Amino acid sequence: MHNINYIRENPTEFDNAMKLRGEKSISTKILEIDKVKRETQTVLQNILSERNKLSKEIGNLKSKNKDANEQISKVEELKIKINSLKELENIKENELNSILIRLPNIPHKSVPNGKDESDNLLYREWGSKPEFSFSPKLHYEIGENIGLINFEYATKLSGSRFVTLKNQISKLERSISNFMLDKHTEENGYVEYSVPFLVKKESLFGTGQLPKFGEDLFTAGDDHWLIPTAEVPLTNLVRNEILNINQLPMRSTSYTPCFRSEAGAAGKDTRGMLRQHQFTKVELVSVVEPHQSDDELERMLTCAESILKDLNIHYRVMTLCNGDMGFSAKKTYDIEVWLPGEGKYREISSCSNCGDFQARRMNARYKNEDKNFFVHTLNGSGLAVGRTLIAILENYQMEDGNVEIPEVLIKYFNNKTLL
Repeated sequence: MHNINYIRENPTEFDNAMKLRGEKSISTKILEIDKVKRETQTVLQNILSERNKLSKEIGNLKSKNKDANEQISKVEELKIKINSLKELENIKENELNSILIRLPNIPHKSVPNGKDESDNLLYREWGSKPEFSFSPKLHYEIGENIGLINFEYATKLSGSRFVTLKNQISKLERSISNFMLDKHTEENGYVEYSVPFLVKKESLFGTGQLPKFGEDLFTAGDDHWLIPTAEVPLTNLVRNEILNINQLPMRSTSYTPCFRSEAGAAGKDTRGMLRQHQFTKVELVSVVEPHQSDDELERMLTCAESILKDLNIHYRVMTLCNGDMGFSAKKTYDIEVWLPGEGKYREISSCSNCGDFQARRMNARYKNEDKNFFVHTLNGSGLAVGRTLIAILENYQMEDGNVEIPEVLIKYFNNKTLL
């Protein structure tokens, strides 16, 4: 949600920012509606003041047994005007909000200009691509060859874009999530939460999925939605809260299934586990003071990177351009892991600073010296578990079809070194 005061004071800058996000100039319309709304409020306040004055006169006249019919008649006339003005105020308020809630966040000044992923910039990279003495296989070829990944079973149960994992690969998925949670809670300073997988629309509105991106979500009856990421429940923990400044920064993590309709992904990544309707992820969320959020984004990115460093898997970090960022983000880094079977990089994490954009939608604030301020929120994958599983299968595959277990995961396999 946008700060209307900022738009009033900086209409040109606001329009320029929206153009960078692929939106049309809209400040003129916003300010016209806002002007009518404020003028209506001014007139309304004057009439309410007049009504209160007349009400006192009526009380005084009646206490003296004098005729107050003229004043009473005026009050009745004012009531009609008040109701009409309140209705107009509500109409303009709703009209204004209907525009503001569908506009994306203003990009940070350091975000590169661009229209799509081809305009993203390399921020840094780590490690090197593995070398094989054989032609590396794709993750689903590895899993199907050893009988531990099955898409036909999943299709029979649920349709396309689902998978069933079995035995050691199922255990590998579980081990990855345990390792990530242990790392983030014991070393990276995050507090683990177990959260609901079903949320109400207010929560999805708060983080920016609703109303604009409803087609990307799965509903569960009239009142609930399946979460697309644990960002939604974790961030909404502070919705309608006024935090004490001593509670900040708040850093939370959760391992959950994620559910996405992939409405815009027809024909993309139809083979394998890269783009599923249901997948698992360890999410990182931070709630901080405004002056901390830029540094907190770098910290969160480092925490997410630490997982791949411990797994010894090559990756690169990309700074997303204006046109490739998510709706609520003001700045985003994508971590892209190298998949030798595919011979390309694939996103495994997005870490975003949302500034006060989500906080304004959630009314999430903190108190400092008897004043309330909106918090800044950040979120990131730490990491997507399914894609980490894919990365391990492809980077640790052996010529005989087996897969080595990364050293940091061996303890979760009773010291076994192979699947």
